[in-house]
Amino acid sequence: MGGCLSGDLKGGKEAVGVGGIAAITYHANAVTTTTGGGAPNDAVDYFYKSQGLQPLFTQIELSLSASNLRDLDIISKSDPMAVVYEKNRNGTLREIGRTEVILNNLNPSWIGKILIAFQFETVQPLIFHIYDVDTEFYNLPVKKLNLKNQDFLGEASCFLSEIVTKQNQTLTITLKDKNGREGRNLGTLTIHAEETMASNSVAGISFRCSKLANKDIFSLSDPFLRISRIVESGGSVPICKTEVINNNLNPVWRPLTLTMQQFGSKENPLVIECFDFNSNGNHKLIGKLQKSVAELEKLHKEKRGANFILPRRGREKVLKGHLFVDQFVEKKQYSFLDYISSGFELNFMVAVDFTASNGSPRSPNSLHYIDPSGQLNSYQQAIMEVGEVIQFYDTDKHFPSWGFGARAFDMPTSHCFNLNGTTNDFEVRGIEGIMEAYASTLHNVTLHGPTLFGQVINKASQIASQSLISDSNKYFVLLIITDGVLTDLQETKDALVKASDLPLSILIVGVGNADFTQMEILDADDGRPLESSTGRVAARDIVQFVPMREVQSGRLSAIEALLEELPGQFLNYMRSKDRKPLGVVD
Repeated sequence: MGGCLSGDLKGGKEAVGVGGIAAITYHANAVTTTTGGGAPNDAVDYFYKSQGLQPLFTQIELSLSASNLRDLDIISKSDPMAVVYEKNRNGTLREIGRTEVILNNLNPSWIGKILIAFQFETVQPLIFHIYDVDTEFYNLPVKKLNLKNQDFLGEASCFLSEIVTKQNQTLTITLKDKNGREGRNLGTLTIHAEETMASNSVAGISFRCSKLANKDIFSLSDPFLRISRIVESGGSVPICKTEVINNNLNPVWRPLTLTMQQFGSKENPLVIECFDFNSNGNHKLIGKLQKSVAELEKLHKEKRGANFILPRRGREKVLKGHLFVDQFVEKKQYSFLDYISSGFELNFMVAVDFTASNGSPRSPNSLHYIDPSGQLNSYQQAIMEVGEVIQFYDTDKHFPSWGFGARAFDMPTSHCFNLNGTTNDFEVRGIEGIMEAYASTLHNVTLHGPTLFGQVINKASQIASQSLISDSNKYFVLLIITDGVLTDLQETKDALVKASDLPLSILIVGVGNADFTQMEILDADDGRPLESSTGRVAARDIVQFVPMREVQSGRLSAIEALLEELPGQFLNYMRSKDRKPLGVVD
């Protein structure tokens, strides 16, 4: 659901809830994908609606907290993460989301939300597993954590309807062990449900504080803010936290963006708490206050601060520490579909790996083997399955298509040649055109090597760059189909960093059973941006890697896997360039 807020100091000091990684909920005949801010993934929604699959559901956001969890760590407390599953009719479990990991805490209130489509006519059993994440995995994003390597703390189960029909839409369940027994005290899990609201209003806010109380003895406090929304029951649900500022009683935090889904309405009260970060999880409260978004806007306009208070023996002590709002910008944040429906175009390009590591096309064991019976090989399957999705979104269905890593006759190895065999036209018509050009190429080239991505990425970058000259409303997606054995890792990084400032995303589809570690490095889902050989850092993440073996085994939905990150990458580019949907006037 979000970045990994883990027990190492670096992970524990990161901001949470001020920007999210897409998380997917998938339902047969009713599909929706959501980001950390609660906005639907329009790319998936739009695709399924076009297929006549109308979503008959209400989008629900689940907030999770736990109490009195087991402590499995020796010199610290457990670092809990919650994983939520929906139980299928055949008894199998399908994961629908994970929270962040919280540092050293037996009573966690997770900020990351779980989004699920509530289907009125369907019984939806939910299973909740709580894990203590091991220290050696702190630097991994939560979606990549292998749960078999984590310590199991307990589980709970209920029906989604139990939560949404409960008074205050809050349900507390006693945790059980793996065998479903309540024998030992494993703690409790509390689930709060709220219906999400469709709104594109966001508030960009920059906070700073002055004259905070010092809670440390040998140094200064390490403050961070946690913001919670008050719900109808009178309780509060955390919605985000800032990063930690080390040794500073007058901290200035990076700007954060709050969505309408997070704060509810401008008049809804928010609780803003300032804590001194401690690595043992016992963060000390420096002070707190309650303000609505409207009141925060007023503080900004009047250029004044608000005093923190500290509860003391039933009374509230007014502190010298102040909270200031240095920046407040209310604006509309447009969706992927807003851009596409206004006339922005997606243009797909394809590059196919013809290196010798795929095996000789004459061998039945080759990934490029053309079966006389008509059974598709791994590349053909990838082209067809990926093509079903990308052809839908491409406006003119003319695909620039290249091959790399092969040589024709006595020519030197080419790392970017036109797939259709011509020298002056690199476009083919439709997925059928790609399939025909691919099969023809296998008869006319010799698989060779090495495997170099750099030239095809640079070619795609050149096309994307040229589109900016005419101020066109195009966004490009380069699809690379490969067996995953890469030779020019650093050159590829250089090309990707250079391309990260262009209207371009790169989707790498891995075929076969090779080691795809290099592809995962390029994907940069571990939160560390790519860096070029000159030290330049990528402006944004533009790569997504999808292993076809997981799609074909049923572990991943092709639609979900292919479109998971594209809307976010598209929107990051548009927002970074301050581009709005066509026809929108400031």
